[in-house]
Amino acid sequence: EIMHQDIVPLCAADIQDQLRKRFAYLSGGRGQDGSPVITFPDYPAFSEIPDEEFQSVMTYLTSIPSLQDAGVGFILVIDRRRDKWTSVKASVLRIAASFPANLQLVLVLRPTGFFQRTLSDIAFKFNRDDFKMKVPVIMLGSVPELHGHIDKSQLTEDLGGTLDYCHTRWLCHRTAIESFALMVKQTAQMLQAFGTELAETELPNDVPSTSSVLCAHTEKKDKAKEDMRLALEEGRSVLESISAPLAQGPEHGVNQDQLDNQTTVQRLLAQLSETEAAFDEFWAKHQQKLEQCLQLRHFEQGFREVKATLDVASQKIATFTDLGNSLAHVQHLLRDLAGFEEKSGVAVDRAQTLCLDGERLIEDQHYAVDSIHPKCEELRHLCDTFAAEVGRRRGLLGKSLELHGLLETSMRWCDEGIYLLASQPVDKCQSQDGAEAALQEIEKFLETGAENKIQELPQIYKDYESILNQDLREHVQKVFQKQASMEEMFRRRQASLKKLAAKQTRPVQPVAPRPEALAKSPCPSPGIRRGSENSSSEGSALRRGPYRRAKSEMSGRQGRSGSAGDEEESLAVLRRHVMNELLDTERAYVEELLCVLEGYAAEMDNPLMTHLISTDLHSKKDVLFGNMEEIYHFHNRIFLRELEAYADCPELVGRCFLERREDFQIYEKYCQNKPRSESLWRQCSDCPFFQECQRKLDHKLSLDSYLLKPVQRITKYQLLLKEMLKYSRSCEGAEGLREALSSILGILKAVNDSMHLIAITGYDGNLGDLGRLLMQGSFSVWTDHKRGHTKVKELARFKPMQRHLFLHEKAVLFCKRREESGEGYEKAPSYSYKQSLNMTAVGITENVKGDAKKFEIWYNAREEVYIVQAPTPEIKAAWVGEIRKVLTSQLQACREASQHRALEQSQSLPLPAAPSSSPSRGTARNVKKLEERKTDPLSLEGYVSAAPLPKPPEKGRGP
Repeated sequence: EIMHQDIVPLCAADIQDQLRKRFAYLSGGRGQDGSPVITFPDYPAFSEIPDEEFQSVMTYLTSIPSLQDAGVGFILVIDRRRDKWTSVKASVLRIAASFPANLQLVLVLRPTGFFQRTLSDIAFKFNRDDFKMKVPVIMLGSVPELHGHIDKSQLTEDLGGTLDYCHTRWLCHRTAIESFALMVKQTAQMLQAFGTELAETELPNDVPSTSSVLCAHTEKKDKAKEDMRLALEEGRSVLESISAPLAQGPEHGVNQDQLDNQTTVQRLLAQLSETEAAFDEFWAKHQQKLEQCLQLRHFEQGFREVKATLDVASQKIATFTDLGNSLAHVQHLLRDLAGFEEKSGVAVDRAQTLCLDGERLIEDQHYAVDSIHPKCEELRHLCDTFAAEVGRRRGLLGKSLELHGLLETSMRWCDEGIYLLASQPVDKCQSQDGAEAALQEIEKFLETGAENKIQELPQIYKDYESILNQDLREHVQKVFQKQASMEEMFRRRQASLKKLAAKQTRPVQPVAPRPEALAKSPCPSPGIRRGSENSSSEGSALRRGPYRRAKSEMSGRQGRSGSAGDEEESLAVLRRHVMNELLDTERAYVEELLCVLEGYAAEMDNPLMTHLISTDLHSKKDVLFGNMEEIYHFHNRIFLRELEAYADCPELVGRCFLERREDFQIYEKYCQNKPRSESLWRQCSDCPFFQECQRKLDHKLSLDSYLLKPVQRITKYQLLLKEMLKYSRSCEGAEGLREALSSILGILKAVNDSMHLIAITGYDGNLGDLGRLLMQGSFSVWTDHKRGHTKVKELARFKPMQRHLFLHEKAVLFCKRREESGEGYEKAPSYSYKQSLNMTAVGITENVKGDAKKFEIWYNAREEVYIVQAPTPEIKAAWVGEIRKVLTSQLQACREASQHRALEQSQSLPLPAAPSSSPSRGTARNVKKLEERKTDPLSLEGYVSAAPLPKPPEKGRGP
């Protein structure tokens, strides 16, 4: 009722000033039939009250009693005992005319003065009809007469009654009650509006929005609850104030209005409490729905993230189709699979946890059960599918590991058999006892074939049908063929030994040639192998052990046997083992590069690892790793496969290096970047990112050891080629091996020279404009300049300058070497540029009196002379020869240009021209100048001859 209609049309606070005048008041007294009594006390200025004020007060006072009491009609008590009759009449008529409610009776206490009392009696008699027409009016002459109409307990003290009434208190109570009623109404309306807002709120579709809505609604709820608490406190305060007189007992004459006020406030408080309880119940349901919505949005968000991760993992596991091409490769793939499974296990665990969360939501009777249940089922299906695929891949790789184990066991058995044949001393086999001992040794070895060799090829095909692709099938066939070939060699050796073991009719005098010592091949550079590669490392050790033993025994056997066939067989064994070492180290190198690229470089782009990467490393991946990825792709896709193609003819492997000599230039770029990479590594080596990657890879050494691998590998090839050439001098591919070795050494020289070239500082121009770098090295230099007053001090300079020279096609640069502090590549020197000489104005004198290591470089017809002392005569010869080549090519170019211009002029009629402007004369002068440099008395006579110049020795290269 309070929420849907106004409590009162007018509030006491609105007419507070008029009510405070007290020209009329509602005391709370009642007539015998319960009619409310309104008292008009003696108020001299009654006639001066404006009609608007009078009407407002009347309207307000008649609105206070209940509808039931007001319906009976009001009793008006007009006290005019001190007034005049004229005023009485006017007051009564004014009240009766403008009274807004039902009137039952008007009691007028007439004036008490003799004249006025008499006048009122007479006037009333004459105007009785007028009063009856308006309202029932009773003129009372005294207060006791009033008591005959209204009980004394319902009248205030000024009318001789006992009713306790304080107008100020009454006004305060009415203001407080109406204020509280208004607050209750506003609170109820606010709660109704808030409830409507909550009911009409659409549930958001994401976690942040749902959290925001829940927080906003909770804040509004808390504010509404606080408003209700304040309203209840105010209502209780009003009720306590109203109830205070009532608590003192009935002797104080409690009136009906006070009781009505108390009832009103109690009713308002009860209604407010009921409203609060209803709102709390509604809020509990709404809050539960929002919280369930938030739980659902968290579940859906987690579902999307986990599903995306599992989809990516399923797509990636589908790309794991490689079954490996060796035992080590398969082990590496299994480690990759285990690492991938471990990484993906986080997503699988999260999916399972999410399923449990979904089941709990279903058990708690979530409103979106129909949406949660299918998602839980889908997550379980994805996890089961992923686990099944990982298990299938692990099973295939396990089969591949088993097969490659059999193949490598067979290969080792074949290699050991070949070693056995190569290591049997032929001279001892010439005797019957020696032949029988060798025969027993062979038979004993063949007995080990039952557990080492491939028994039946069709059975292998059947057992490993699920993993046999074309390449693996061919590999199995090659191993089986090698095994068959080795067994055939054993059968032939057995047949030969059986003949020798038979009783000989005549003694055989073995003649051994002069023993020839074989140089020991260099050991392969140790590779960084992880713990899981032990089996591969053990196999490599088994191969290298007999390899060295075979070489040492071959030397003794050559000293005891003159059999050329046996010697060639032994050389073939050694070549095969050099080739095996080349292939093994190449595969390990490719695997290590892949490990670095996947375990470090790729992880720098992994969002999950971003928080571990320091700011110094951001966008520096190309600086740290250089072009390692380009090197990896070249070796993995091209070079390793081409090397494997020469596995059965190792003496021809030089062709592989020659065909790919241009591709090896990628190492020059890597080595040039190495100082920057080393500097960046030293700044960031303690970064948690590198430590975490090293932990995941289970590496014993840090990343910088692996970044050095390409530098180590490019220097390893020349050692293996030298070893192969040593055992292939009489073979078809010997020349190819020599060219390949020369090519690799040239690449190493270019790489080394470029490393020095990038260390030059202070040169203003572009070094690329100077042409190809031909030579570089450190020398002692004296100056002997003949002209120029600024050079006088240098004439007395006996102590040589230490200079690093860079010989280009178009100029020679003089630099000062400066050692840098630091470690690793930072120890590489830098070269401070001092001066350069244009090769078009350079001349040389090969021999300087008194020192075979000195030569002269002079400039502009010996205006400037530089005496250069090389570390060795060989280095001097190499530099002189290279400079002669440059000068010879310049002279040849000038001659050809002169001949060409002379031919053009002879075919046309030339116009007269000034001598200085003739291009042919200019060219002739250039030729003449070069000829003068050639025929200088101090220079080597005839150094520009057309005969081909010898190639500088390798040790002539600069450091």
